[in-house]
Formats: sequence, C-alpha cells, structure tokens
Amino acid sequence: MRSPVSPARRVKVAVAAAGFTSFALLYAPQPVLPQLAQQYHLDPGGASLAVSVATGALAIGVLPIAALSEVVGRRPVILASVVVSTVLGLLLPLMPDYSLLLVLRAIQGVAIAGFPGVATAYLVERLGKTGVAAAVGAMIAGNSIGGMTGRLATGFTAGPLGWRGALYVVAGISLVCAVVTVVSLPPSTRQPGEERQRVRAVAAGLLAAVSRPVLLAQYAVALLGMGSFVALYNAAGFRLTGAPLNLTPAIASLVFLAYALGSVSSATAGRLAARVGRRRALFGALLAMAIGGALTIPDSLPLIVVGFVVLTAAFFAAHAIANSWAAADAPENARGQVGGLYTLMYYLGSSIGGAVGSVVYGQAGWGWLIGAVVIWLALAAVAVGAGATARAGRRVPVHS
Repeated sequence: MRSPVSPARRVKVAVAAAGFTSFALLYAPQPVLPQLAQQYHLDPGGASLAVSVATGALAIGVLPIAALSEVVGRRPVILASVVVSTVLGLLLPLMPDYSLLLVLRAIQGVAIAGFPGVATAYLVERLGKTGVAAAVGAMIAGNSIGGMTGRLATGFTAGPLGWRGALYVVAGISLVCAVVTVVSLPPSTRQPGEERQRVRAVAAGLLAAVSRPVLLAQYAVALLGMGSFVALYNAAGFRLTGAPLNLTPAIASLVFLAYALGSVSSATAGRLAARVGRRRALFGALLAMAIGGALTIPDSLPLIVVGFVVLTAAFFAAHAIANSWAAADAPENARGQVGGLYTLMYYLGSSIGGAVGSVVYGQAGWGWLIGAVVIWLALAAVAVGAGATARAGRRVPVHS
C-alpha cells in the first residue's frame, strides 16, 4: 500500500518552488545593471529601473490580486502567477530596446504579485496559526535561495552569453520550478462558498488590516527594510566593478552568495523570536542590518564581503519575523488583505528604495548611501517600538 505524501510537505515544496521562481525572475537583471548601463548609455539610477519598475508594478498589483484571491481562492492565483511570470521571463530577452524591456518588466511585476501577495494567507489556511511562523520561515528561505541562484546564474553567464542569454538561463531554471509548483500545490482547505466573499466583506477586511498599530509597524519594517536592502544590492555591482576594486561581473556576483546565510537566518528567526520575543528579535535584526551596511564603507574587499553577509542574514531574519508577526496578528476576516498590504509595502520599498538608493550612490557615493540606509532602518525600529507599545496598551501580550 502506497504511503500518501504529507500535505504539509507538499505545501512546503510548492511554496518553496514558487518563491524560487518569483525571486529569481524578479531580481535577475540586478547583477547585469552595469552592462545595461553601458549598452544603453544610462547612469546607475536609469539602469536600476530594470529592477524598480518590476517591483513597483508588483506593489501596485498586489492588493487587487490579494482581493481577487478572496473570491477565486489562493491556489489559482499562485499558479497563474508562477506560470505567467515565467512565460514573460522567456520573452524578456527578445525585447529590442530598453523602453520595451521596461514595459515587459512592469507586466511581469504584476504577474509575480500573485504569489507573495497571497502566499502567507494560503499558509495560514493550510497549516493554521500555530505553524505559520515556521512555514513562513521555510518559504522565505526558498525565496532567498531563488534570489541567490537567479543572481548568480545571471552574473556568471553574462560574460559568455551576454545579458540576454543570462536572462534566458534564469527563465529556464524558473520554468522547472514553476512546473514543480503546479504539480505539488494542494488546494485550499476552505470550502468554495467561503471563498466567494462580497466586495463589502473584502473592504471591511482591508479596514481591519490598517486598524492595528502593531500591523502598521510590520508594514513599516517591510517598506524601510526592503528599501535599504535593495538600495545596497542595486548599487553593489557598480561599487564592486568600478574603481578601486575593479572586479569582473562574474566575481562581483559572488556577493550574492550571502543569500545562503539569509536562507538560514530566515528559517531560524522564528525560534529566535520565540526565545527572546518578537520585538527584541526584530530590533536586533534591524541593528545588525545597519552594522552590516557600515562595514562596507571602507574600500576593503574582505570588509565589504563580511558587511554584505551580516546585512543579508539580518534582513531575512527581520523579514521573517515581521511577516509572520503580521500573519499571526491579522484579523481572521483580513488575512488576505494583511498579506497584500505587507507585500505592497515590501515591494514599494524595493522600488522606491532601490531607485532612490541608486541615485544617491550615483550622485554622492557609497558613504552617503550607507547614511541614508541607516536612517531608514532607525525609522523602522521606531515604528516597531511604537506599534508594540500601542499593542501593550490594549493589554495584549507583546511576546517580549
């Protein structure tokens, strides 16, 4: 008699594969921004639009898609997201000029929004509130591995294949992962009648999602933390391949190996938060991000490498804690809306922070960029403190 595959295991495999696809495709152009700048005669800010327009479009699309998932269900939205975004990834290298490339990247960003916008709500429904922290950590670990693999694949193949060939390689890898998601993803545990909410119920859920200070604090962490993270990685290629370091694109792309530690830190962040409290763990992660950024200021390659390792591990820990905190504290009638708002702020931070950071770097240099990032992270910490204080004032345990 054949032993059935555990539904929880199927869920983890499917969302890991979907996260791999989404992050690999979304940030595939990041390692070749200097090559795009050279070919199309762009400054760092203009080249960074290849990343920022996709993340900005994702931010715009995530709430409508999250609302749609309340009506049609989470699974169809996730499947459509990974399939459509992969097809667009295969078409991207065919674009004849930079303007059309940006248009297709924007459309791809909207398509990608279907996975991160509803994945956390899907996990809560499948695994319950008690298991969501570990599940979200596993999902984010898959995201970080996808982001690392996609960036490394692009960086290492851009030399022999050109940036267009490198994007084809990432799209091919993503196609395999998309197939895994389609085959593995179980249906939602909700009954069909429960998924067909009226517009009024969806609007009420959106209002509930913005009514709790503790949730607003997690949205602030998503906005400012992700903005800081992407700002530094967008400019990293220019810093590492320019004077005085003068690394080749392939060697410079090795900085993305730091994502491996990010996958570990995100998977263990839940246990850390359970031990010391979510508020303290989140404060510590934001502080570690600032320290990691500061370590990259000197023109010393070993310090820069250590700085990016610390920054990346701390960012994924902060993201895992904030995301699972928002999911656990989400009102039952607003799970999709809370997940959608968190994702909106996350990718809005990527779009705005990435673009602004590239402009700051291009105009003022790396040191000023680090200064801006430290200010953003300090504001995120203030938001966490204010949100937790307001929650404690309502006599709800803060777990700290």
